[in-house]
Amino acid sequence: MVTHGELLLTRGEEVVRDRSNSYLHVPAGVKHRVENPGDEVACLIEVQVGSSVAEDDIQRFEDVYGRV
Repeated sequence: MVTHGELLLTRGEEVVRDRSNSYLHVPAGVKHRVENPGDEVACLIEVQVGSSVAEDDIQRFEDVYGRV
């Protein structure tokens, strides 16, 4: 859920722009990326569901931020 500002969600091949008070859904197994397209601070609440919701299941396909 976008709680403040505006976010750009790339979900597979689809690109969606959402503002405050909107919900974004990413089905399991779909490549996705969330970006802040503007200068305003943006916030979101992420909810994961399933038998495992650990951070160690993240697969980075591309990282423009230089994280290891």
